[in-house]
Amino acid sequence: MVEHSALSVTRQGYDAVAPAYAQMFRDSLRDSPLDRAILGVFAEAVSASGDDGQVADLGCGPGHVTAHLDELGLSAFGVDASPAMIELARQAHPRLRFDVGSMAALDIADGVLGGVLSRWSVIHTPPPELPVILGEFHRVLAPGGHLLVGFSATDGPSHPTQVFDHTVAPAYRWWPDHLAAMLRKSGLAEVARMVREPQPTDRRQFQEVHLLARKTQAGAA
Repeated sequence: MVEHSALSVTRQGYDAVAPAYAQMFRDSLRDSPLDRAILGVFAEAVSASGDDGQVADLGCGPGHVTAHLDELGLSAFGVDASPAMIELARQAHPRLRFDVGSMAALDIADGVLGGVLSRWSVIHTPPPELPVILGEFHRVLAPGGHLLVGFSATDGPSHPTQVFDHTVAPAYRWWPDHLAAMLRKSGLAEVARMVREPQPTDRRQFQEVHLLARKTQAGAA
């Protein structure tokens, strides 16, 4: 099977910067109380659902967030398209499971996950291809399972998507209501959202958004 060009470019880009990326983001949660808070909400939602299924951190990079989910009491494992990132994750967190894989074709059985985390991992997916990714999220989640997706917002509702100058690979921003509507079409109903305003020192003056969604019992396949 021929690999999709966007995935190939993204994989190559992250392979090239993996050590520097791991060093830069290793302690990023320490200085991000809002991120820790929404991850805590996600962990509680997964636990409260009563599902003992695992949680997949999709686009896990060097594994620091996967390790945080483990610390929160979740049975978490990581998946990333970049072999270099997965190797670093395995070195840093040898007790946890990390696999090389694509979000568009996950090597995960249907309906087995209690939760899916996607922090800034959908941003490199061209907008017309995002429904395939969301369909995979829905497929692997158990009924009632939760998804937490993080991304950068566009400049306003008149811009459903916008390209931005990501340093590693082509990337896209999303208007939150537009992405929430796409989640609904995929059988993932929004539960809550967190919007973080950019700080004056941030290089990019974009809102950062987390959407928490739940797989509906009779959602789209």
